[in-house]
Parts: sequence; structure tokens; C-alpha cells
Amino acid sequence: MSWEVVIGLEIHVQLNTVSKLFSGSKLSTGAEPNTQASLVDLGMPGTLPVVNKEAVRKAALFGLAINADICRHSVFERKNYFYPDLPKGYQTTQLAEPIVGAGEVEIQLENGEKKTVRIHHAHLEEDAGKSLHEDFHGMTGIDLNRAGTPLIEVVTEPDMSNAEEAVAFARKLHAIVTSIGICDGDMSQGNMRFDVNVSIRKPGDPLGTRTETKNLNSFRFMERAIKLEVERQIDVLEDGGEIVQETRLYNGDTHTARSMRSKEDANDYRYFPCPDLLPVAITDADLEALKAAMPELPNARKARFMDDYQLSEYDADLLSGSIATSAFFEGVANAGGDAKLAANWVMGELAARLNAEEKDISDSPVSAEQLGQLIARLKDGTISSKIAKQVFEACWAGEGDPDAIIEAKGLKQMSDSGELEKIVDDIIANNAPQVEDYRNSDDAKKKKKIGFFVGQAMKATQGKANPQQLNQLLKEKLG
Repeated sequence: MSWEVVIGLEIHVQLNTVSKLFSGSKLSTGAEPNTQASLVDLGMPGTLPVVNKEAVRKAALFGLAINADICRHSVFERKNYFYPDLPKGYQTTQLAEPIVGAGEVEIQLENGEKKTVRIHHAHLEEDAGKSLHEDFHGMTGIDLNRAGTPLIEVVTEPDMSNAEEAVAFARKLHAIVTSIGICDGDMSQGNMRFDVNVSIRKPGDPLGTRTETKNLNSFRFMERAIKLEVERQIDVLEDGGEIVQETRLYNGDTHTARSMRSKEDANDYRYFPCPDLLPVAITDADLEALKAAMPELPNARKARFMDDYQLSEYDADLLSGSIATSAFFEGVANAGGDAKLAANWVMGELAARLNAEEKDISDSPVSAEQLGQLIARLKDGTISSKIAKQVFEACWAGEGDPDAIIEAKGLKQMSDSGELEKIVDDIIANNAPQVEDYRNSDDAKKKKKIGFFVGQAMKATQGKANPQQLNQLLKEKLG
């Protein structure tokens, strides 16, 4: 029996303002617990919240970046529920009149297909604190530093039909918010978190009952959690059971998920307009100022990479997705003087090493300038592709810049035609059967058989022979 998968996302994006959404408390990661929570954050009697103008500006900037409607008159409401790290007993958020209305985000899939994911809305709200369960011997610690941190919650329409599309959308949204500078995108710190709503149905049927898997903080975990939940729902329905509307949690370490609680509906939260806050008004002048200050968006950066660097659409899409990767690539291309080689090395050798050691590109031991210098030496023939990998490894190990490594290790290509000619003569003299076989072969077979002689020459020169010069010499001598 075939099933259709329907996926919608809710994404919490922590805004990188200096202070919190409704108080002057500072925001910083790693502070001692409960040292950055004021009386306003705790909702103590006699305190009043004041809206952070910069948070409003960043939320509106996001709306413009996704071609959304910006609400000129948005209203804060109270969402009432009890949770240990929510001391006020309610969260100040937006429901009926959010700051960002309907918008859209275009994604590109691995097969080159493009798809538009609709955004239902994005609203401003404050974050709760954190419940800490480790090292408390059966008790829970409460850290309220995060309480009151400004967020936008981005709510999509259920437009995605598999894990690949959901991850592609999540990556694109991450690229947008980091490109416009409203969030650092650090998912390990919870600065961007994904809630995934999944349901399945038979083709043509109404939407099925959905479940929500909360707080996924990596693209890999999101992909695995979606696939696991789809498999679970299919098994339940095909065994004659029913899907229960619920909130679930996924454990990335054990690749397991469990039910957390039954899923509440909006009326369970008793929303009502916050009596302490006036509506937020955004003027035409505000929007024009934001449009004028809009940084380069991922789609524009992709188009520029294709035009300025003559990259393929595939390469440009990969390199423009992350602002950190984009900046690194441009640094390599400018230093090395060859954009295609720069793209190949950034997406190939560098990406492989970063993934293997679970490093972000911002933590790369090899700088953009060093990789650019390596490419320059490849381009001018100082080193071969094989030697370039040795130099890269030495750079990664912190042994210095490529030029210094090449000089210290004697890795320059052998380009002395006389010396190389003598080596080729010796190889031909010592391998008479292979020479005879080569000369008696047709042109197609000669292309394959010459590899033996190239290998012998590379072995004799410890990989330092100039490949183009070597091939030319061998063809002349063997011909």
C-alpha cells in the first residue's frame, strides 16, 4: 500500500539582539546560571515589559527576505501554561496578528528540481528558560538566563513530502537568517531549533493525524527523526491502529523517539491580548529603511557566483547556502586565481576533512588564504595534484603556509627537461616487453598502456614529475 507523507515545520530562530525582548537583560551564551534574568523576565509584580525595537526590526527584515506580508499593526498575546522554567505562568507571543504574514521560500533538491515552500506566518515571542537534568541526583535545575530571549517562530504550510525536502528547506532558512544577520544559526546552542509535524495518508485522502517532534537541533537529526516517524506511523496504520495527536521527542544518540505528551490545541492555552503591551506599529518609512539595508540574500549570492566565477548552478547552490562557506570560497578563489579549482577544493578535500573531524568551516585549521596559495601553486605548475594533497595535510597539521611547506619538504615539481628525459630513457630501456606491447597496440589501447610508464616515472621521481611534461616526453620517446 502506498502512502503520501505530509510535513510542515515550525522553526524557532533566536534573534541576536543585545538585550532581551521585553527587558534590558543582556544576552550571551555560557553565562553562569540565573545571572542574566531580571525581575521583568520573571514577571514579578510591579514590573512592566518594554518591547525591544531591534527585535521588531529583525523580525520585519526576515519578512522582507521571504517576500512576506509585513503586518503594520501586530499584537502581543499571553499564552498561558505551566512549566518549571516559565516562572510567569505564561509566554508573551503573537497569535491573531503576527508581525510577518504569508511568504515563500524556494528550495533546490539534489536532483536539480526546484520547489516553493509556503510560509504561513512568523511571529515574535519570548523564549522560556532551561530545565537542567544532569548532575542533580534525581532533581531538576532551572536556569532562567534564556527566559525572555527574543525569537521569531516561523510556521510553514504542510508543503514538504519527504525528509530530503524538509532538510533542504531547513538549510535554506538557515542560510537566509544568517545572511541577513538576525541569527548566528548555532543549532548546538539551541539558537535555531526545528519542530517537525508529520502525517501520512493514502493518495487523495484528507490530511491524516499529525504528530510533532520537538526541538531538533541538527539537519542530520531532523532527517533521521522524520524517516523514523514516517516508518512508525505506517506500521501503526497498517497494523490497524490509529495515530494519536501528540508531541514526541527524538534522541539522536540512540536514534529512538518517544511520546512526550498529548498535543494541545490553541484554545487550551487561553490566549488573550497582553494588557501590558501596546500594539507594534510599522510604517512605510520603516520598511523602506529595512529594504535599503537588506544584505545579499542566498539566491542573489548564487546568481553572482554563477556570473562572476562561472560556476555551475549545482556548485553555486552548494557554495552560496552558508554565509561562512561563501566567504571562505571567495577568499580561496581570490587568493588562488582559479574559481573552479577553489570550488573543487572547498567542496571536496576541505569539506571531507571538516566532516570527518566534525568541524565547522569557521574552525578550519587551513585558512582561505592558505588554500588559495596552494591552488596558486597548483595552477602555476609548482606542484602536482598528488603533491597538493600532501601539502594540504601538512597545512592541516599546522606546519605552516603552503610555500614554506613546499620549500622545506622539497616538493616542487621536477621540470628540468634534461633530468626528466634521462629518467624516461632509463624506464624505456628497462621495460622492453612493455615498450614492444605499447608500440604494437592501437591508439585506444595506447592511452591505457601509457599509464604503466607514467606510474614508473612518478615512482622514480617520488611524484614530483610534471604530469604534462612527462606525458609529452613519453609519447615522443615511445612513438
